[in-house]
Amino acid sequence: MPLSHPRRSVLSEQVIASLRNQITSGEWPVGSRIPTEPELVEQLGVARNTVREAVRALAHNGLLDIRQGSGTYVVATSELAGVMHRRFADADPRHIAELRSTLESAAAQLAAERRTEKDLKQLDALLVRREEAWASGDTEAFVTADATLHMAVVAASHNDVMTAMYADLGEVLRDWLRADVGEALTPETYMDHTRLVDAIRTGDGQAAAEEAAGYPFVCRPGRLSSPASGG
Repeated sequence: MPLSHPRRSVLSEQVIASLRNQITSGEWPVGSRIPTEPELVEQLGVARNTVREAVRALAHNGLLDIRQGSGTYVVATSELAGVMHRRFADADPRHIAELRSTLESAAAQLAAERRTEKDLKQLDALLVRREEAWASGDTEAFVTADATLHMAVVAASHNDVMTAMYADLGEVLRDWLRADVGEALTPETYMDHTRLVDAIRTGDGQAAAEEAAGYPFVCRPGRLSSPASGG
């Protein structure tokens, strides 16, 4: 529905809120290219300058990345996630891996204690999706599927603060995994996550924690040590 308001400042805020909602709702997922400026003008029924101002504001806040000649892409789902992404973009990958291991180990232990039947069904479905993504050979599809499964494990902890923090770090962790996977999926870097999900299912918190924290380190040519892909 076209947006309209006689005051330019209010209209601009209205457009920013509309675009932000497309991102936070998942309609425009991280990594996707948003509609072009003319398309947004037509969809929202506002002037080109208003759309441009809104896009620039969200880019400044870290949710969007304007790439000349390519388009505008979603890089974070919240302002804090955007800040996290910028802050840790050049961090030592070992430190990112250690942070991920610490958070996921604690979350997996809580998930084993608190998971619901709905959580288990989602974990099973995401585990299958991860396997299918690996089998397809599509690196980006695998990174997305793997990250989604890990996010679901954290969410199953039913600790809202931990879940929000992990979500805000989401693109930082995806960048780490994307870099570690490389351009192609290879058998030597594959890791099965069935034991992790099974430990959560049986309520074995210690096993779940150990499984989540037990990702080994590998060395790739030209890189510092970092965890094995497939996290």
